[in-house]
Amino acid sequence: MSTEIHQNQTDSEKIFSKNHTDLKSYLNTVGDWIEKETLGHIPEGDPKEYLYDLMRDYPQRGGKRFRPALVLLSCELFGGDPHDAMITAIAFELFHNFALIHDDIEDESLLRRGEPTLHRKYGTALAINSGDALHCLLHEILLDNYPRLGSKLALRIHKHMNILMQYTFAGQALDIGWVVDNKFPNRDEYRNMIIKKTGWYSGKGPCQCGALIAGASETELDIIGSFGEAIGIGFQVRDDLLNLIEESENEAPRAGSGGYGKERGGDIAEGKRTLITIELLERLSEQDSARARDILLQSRETVSITDIDWFIAEAEQKIISLLSEPLKIAGFDIIEVKVGMLNAQKTIQLYIDSPNGIQIDDCVNVNQITKNIFGKTNQYYKDYVLEVSSPGIFRKLKTPDHFKSST
Repeated sequence: MSTEIHQNQTDSEKIFSKNHTDLKSYLNTVGDWIEKETLGHIPEGDPKEYLYDLMRDYPQRGGKRFRPALVLLSCELFGGDPHDAMITAIAFELFHNFALIHDDIEDESLLRRGEPTLHRKYGTALAINSGDALHCLLHEILLDNYPRLGSKLALRIHKHMNILMQYTFAGQALDIGWVVDNKFPNRDEYRNMIIKKTGWYSGKGPCQCGALIAGASETELDIIGSFGEAIGIGFQVRDDLLNLIEESENEAPRAGSGGYGKERGGDIAEGKRTLITIELLERLSEQDSARARDILLQSRETVSITDIDWFIAEAEQKIISLLSEPLKIAGFDIIEVKVGMLNAQKTIQLYIDSPNGIQIDDCVNVNQITKNIFGKTNQYYKDYVLEVSSPGIFRKLKTPDHFKSST
């Protein structure tokens, strides 16, 4: 198998952010291309109905595909050709879909991208096997980096992806283990878990892989890694909030649009230890805190709709209100305040919309928005600033020495 990119010259140029006037246009273009290439690399033939149809199922349902977009954007940011990063971008999308299949089984989730989860649709055994096949396929695709990038760089990318996978599995183990052991983590434990589970594969990993392909320095890798980690954590906190308040469970998410695609309150039924539950348990009265803990400790099938509705009502009253003021200061409308968290697209869009560049104090990120929850101020974006004085999505990365004196 060979990773051949099927694009004419016009389509090929659209992979550059500089050829788009807004982020949604870029993400839609990348998303369509990633879907086409991902599906094109899944084998045909037998056993079609037991394997290959299952491998195609989640990729065909849609999704935001911002992880491969981060790979391409980061490569372009550091002066590289995003075409050189396409193989790696596809590998990230394959890993994401593999992880979703296994995660849905481990969490006993009901819906994914607006439809029944793969294990509910085909059975657990076949779902696990198809996820394993996607994991195998991403490593096969990464082999095509060797003739394109050279053996040394291709090996480093391959190793970097394996590192982020190990972190992802370690974070997932903590997430699951806390439920198994009826443990409620503190903020530091949660932060350690979410950096591993989501910070790496949903931000730091794709950003650093794109930068590596472009030839970024070690200092630049650290800076873009911090940026990516912040996006990954912000994405997860936002996703946890959407699980409480979003009701578009039968609509798949898309780049810049679409629905939530998962069951409302599913995290409560699964007993998830999210940042929201940690904060809520502290803010509730002793009696209500005990009720919330009891709900989270129940098995999924015994959690009632009444329990979920009560939990969500308490969270909306005590958590969403906490997040509202920072978002109002940032200039977001009431819908975004209701959601309570920026996604990766909104974070990047801030840099697009500012004609004079954004300074450190202007940055809106996960720690600024949730600084009262974490009990800490911004620790991510003080390590970098992105300047946007010319057309395109990402521009020039300033080194830490450039702005340390002003922070």
